[in-house]
Amino acid sequence: MNPYKSYSLKYPFNIDFDTIQYASPIDKKKVVTSRYGWRWGRAHRGIDIDLVTGDEVRAMLDGKVRFVGYNGGHGRTVVVRHANGLETVYAHLSKYKVKVNENVKMGQVLGKGGTTGNARGSHLHLEVRYKGVTINPEYLFDFNKDNSIRAKDIWITRNRVNPVNHVSTRKSKMPVYNTREDALNGVQKERVVYIIRKGDTLGKIARRHRLSITQLCRINSIRRNSILRIGQRLIIN
Repeated sequence: MNPYKSYSLKYPFNIDFDTIQYASPIDKKKVVTSRYGWRWGRAHRGIDIDLVTGDEVRAMLDGKVRFVGYNGGHGRTVVVRHANGLETVYAHLSKYKVKVNENVKMGQVLGKGGTTGNARGSHLHLEVRYKGVTINPEYLFDFNKDNSIRAKDIWITRNRVNPVNHVSTRKSKMPVYNTREDALNGVQKERVVYIIRKGDTLGKIARRHRLSITQLCRINSIRRNSILRIGQRLIIN
């Protein structure tokens, strides 16, 4: 499903759109039940949108179908590549309605929603990728009734692609970077998150990031004697 495993992206990079609107991937109100970010101690690299098994799933933008098949935890999946290099991924489907190399129009039915793969209940797992790298979909698209793309020219930083810097239970605050200069300036303000590993202590983490234990505790609202759990996130800046 990912042919770009050996490809290395340079940050920041930009994605441009030739439209300011997309087609809703479902035919009802879009309810996001789980967001891009850290979930249950691991990365959730897309968003989950509520639907009922059998609901039609549609292409968000014009494009060409690159992948149709079963892919591990994603279950039945369709990947559409768009003219700007962006790819949208539609997972947990119950049925396919397109074939590989088929050109599709914005709003065209790709398949039907379901529970295939590691799905806890029926929903659409939607990912947005560029050269194999997942991007927080809510940085590019507003999942509201207007179906709007947040800008025609959007610059992407590591923060926008790294799930560690987001939490699946709430929407991240992500101002759009419209120029490379905006993106470079924004990097200085983006928070850095560290994932606790086996053997870590507050002292080790603080020294590694040139902080005092007091600073680290204050930033994270924890105490010096707080128990650290493997997989726990600590904000570094």
